[in-house]
Amino acid sequence: MMAYVMIDGNKYEKELIDMARAHTTGRGEGRISRDEAMDLINSAQDGHRVTDTEMSTLHYIRDNFDFTDAAATWFDNEISKW
Repeated sequence: MMAYVMIDGNKYEKELIDMARAHTTGRGEGRISRDEAMDLINSAQDGHRVTDTEMSTLHYIRDNFDFTDAAATWFDNEISKW
């Protein structure tokens, strides 16, 4: 069963939020790299399709976490395909 987290009254997938937080804290430059962006997309695609909650979570992450330029370009291109 999927775990969720509520942020500002919206439901998001906890695993994806936790991954984004892990990628932007601790070691590193505090931004999501292209490889880390790929990890997020791959995690969202773990089922038969990307759910509405997973999609809204990816949009939330994109809007609220810092990405490297390369990661931002790649991530935006990937989510635009859905």
